Amino acid sequence: MVWLSEASCSIDDFVSTVEQTTKPGDYPHAARVEQGAVVYDSSDLRDGMTALGADRVLMSEIASALSGGPGIVVFTHALDHDIVDRASVEFQAIIDAERSTAATGGDHFAKPGANDRIWNALQKLAERNPNVFADYYANDIIALAAQSWLGPNYQVTSQVNVVNPGGAAQLPHRDYHLGFMENNVAESYPAHVHRLSTVMTLQGAIAHCDMPLETGPTMYLPHSQKYEAGYVAWRRDDFKQYFAEHHMQVPLAKGDAVFFNPALFHGAGTNHTHDICRMANLLQIGTALGRTLESVDRRSMAELLYPTLLERLDAGADAETINRVVAASAEGYAFPCNLDVDQPIGGLTPPSDADIVRLALDERWTPAQLTERLR
Repeated sequence: MVWLSEASCSIDDFVSTVEQTTKPGDYPHAARVEQGAVVYDSSDLRDGMTALGADRVLMSEIASALSGGPGIVVFTHALDHDIVDRASVEFQAIIDAERSTAATGGDHFAKPGANDRIWNALQKLAERNPNVFADYYANDIIALAAQSWLGPNYQVTSQVNVVNPGGAAQLPHRDYHLGFMENNVAESYPAHVHRLSTVMTLQGAIAHCDMPLETGPTMYLPHSQKYEAGYVAWRRDDFKQYFAEHHMQVPLAKGDAVFFNPALFHGAGTNHTHDICRMANLLQIGTALGRTLESVDRRSMAELLYPTLLERLDAGADAETINRVVAASAEGYAFPCNLDVDQPIGGLTPPSDADIVRLALDERWTPAQLTERLR
């Protein structure tokens, strides 16, 4: 099948895909299998990791678990408590400072303002305390998971999320890239791009506090990453109902880490406690290969071309012809961006430059108005 659609998704096919057993024998380095997730003891793994990096047999095992296995691996004792606590202090200071601005941040899958979110926590931590940053990201388990799935030269991003007491559960979803798109947009990409999206990023979370079940640790559906049409299926009521009835949750201790395939159906759980703010550092690590060949100043191109496109529209050029010029010149993808500024309010993604240029053409903005909006 070349094109996938929400209407063609089958809950029966989905159930047959996810109702599989994770076999402990397939993961000889693991400490155990818990509710279908492969759990490693970081202390044991470190005994077998060389100074030059992890044994490729171990990395192969982790990659296999993330792809053809359950799609989720857990590492207990991944980070020392002291390092986590020092980073938590800095993260809380950032949250407090951003709260004082009274700005309500957008969120991808939660009501704005319901949780405390730090966008680009990676850079903010480096700017605030380079020593803490260096200790935190020198961690060998983060590197092990990232290199197992993505190879070398991966790119780390980080968003801290604090689910406050009473914070409601998220609906199940998939993540970046296609998971951030509305279904009509995701359906416009051929099936092989859906398959590609599952291997371009690695999702991770570092527990910054103990997370017993009552705090609502993330809900997962093991093996769901293998359902090809999942990027256009997760909004369907029958899929959401199945997730609600069959998901699993692994309680985490402070310093534990979990990594999972971005196509795994998942969602944050409800924090049923009255006094625990559940803090996690969410890692979204990308492949180094998701880049174009050349560095192009597309914003400058859009500004330079805009007067010509306005003239052609006014002269009777059809919109589709103009749109092809916009597609060849303006940045058509919203990411990467500064999510403190370009927040996903009203949708899963902020508008791309190409979206803004199209709106400007529709509404006949002046070139100065376009430039101001883009910048």
